[in-house]
Amino acid sequence: MSEIRIFGQSPLKGEISIQGSKNAALPMMAAALLHKGVTVLMNVPAIRDVSCMADILEYLGCHVRRQGGCMAIDAREIKNTAVPDHFVRSMRSSIVVLGALLGRTGEGSGCYPGGCLIGARPIDLHLKVFRELGADIRETDGRLAVERGREGIRGAEIHLDYPSVGATEQAILASVLARDVTVVHGAAKEPEITQLCEFLNNMGAIICGMGTEHLMIQGVRCLHDSSFRVEGDRIVAGTYGAAAAAAGGDILMKGIRPSFLRVPLAFLARTGARVRTEETTGRIQVSMEEIPGCLDIRTGPYPEFPTDLQSPFMALLASGRGISHIEERVFEGRFATAEALNAMGARIRIRDREAVIEGVRPLHGARVEAADLRGGAALAVAGLAASGETCISGCIHIERGYEDICRDLTALGARIRWAKEDGA
Repeated sequence: MSEIRIFGQSPLKGEISIQGSKNAALPMMAAALLHKGVTVLMNVPAIRDVSCMADILEYLGCHVRRQGGCMAIDAREIKNTAVPDHFVRSMRSSIVVLGALLGRTGEGSGCYPGGCLIGARPIDLHLKVFRELGADIRETDGRLAVERGREGIRGAEIHLDYPSVGATEQAILASVLARDVTVVHGAAKEPEITQLCEFLNNMGAIICGMGTEHLMIQGVRCLHDSSFRVEGDRIVAGTYGAAAAAAGGDILMKGIRPSFLRVPLAFLARTGARVRTEETTGRIQVSMEEIPGCLDIRTGPYPEFPTDLQSPFMALLASGRGISHIEERVFEGRFATAEALNAMGARIRIRDREAVIEGVRPLHGARVEAADLRGGAALAVAGLAASGETCISGCIHIERGYEDICRDLTALGARIRWAKEDGA
């Protein structure tokens, strides 16, 4: 086991390239199951969740080869349709494999998903999608099995009560090879959904309506070999932008579309940061010369403020000035990081789904533990703005979504490093 050690209050300066998107790459890897051939993905991030998904594909019968950020997936043969429990329990997003298996083979099974402990996150909308498309569902002893019904998987009008990213992905994956047309009303509009649709269209699918709440999928008989580049990770970029605002300095992030982060960047500007963007070249510059100001934030589905950036922004506001409020409207368990931040001198009070944050400058270093992926990154943001040394354990969570947060922040001048927990 290892931990991250940070000596704070060093301004961040320099430029960095943003890794490929975790939340885009994972469903694309699952979608490769739909094609009886080879799919090549470029700019795939080297993170634990990607490795887990690659292991799942290998278990199902695919051949996965990786060289740097390039990944080739040969799915000509599928040998298994049951995803082992340990994969599903360690990574919630693995559930999208069921939609791809249903579309390709007509069946798929696995246990209920795990991942970060950030709330209940029920899968009722996933099950609704499967039923609407004509699948039969069996739930026994904590396992979920889906298989096509008598009439097979057929197009349908699907109405989602909430724009769930996972349920929208399931609908897309399960209907690409289905008969007739599927229309998803109330679909998620996240950039990762648009990327998944563009990726599938590049393979021969027919999908339109991306970026709107009405997606239309015209079923096709088969897909073809293809290659596709994954966009930069907007959550990683948002995390590093929050870090620059908390610690001060001037950073340039490359390989990320500013339009994906329109709302978070606007909030950074409200704290006093200077934000400059270049959409055509994919660049974002964030500079901060003062103590961050306060904000009132409400999370919500895209294009609202992303729940994945709530924890890093809480750390930013905790190390700023004034009284801030964050209302979490997506995952009720996202405030778990507040306790660790309070151990660093923050003043955060939780009331139901609202956090009241009284800025303290500076926070002080402490030994804290990451409770989840984004919470762990938030502790790194707080450590950069704190006096003294911060030691973060539980870093396996951070590795699920960040290639090497120490490498990236060191390149920007931070005093941060990996260290064994025994002090070596």
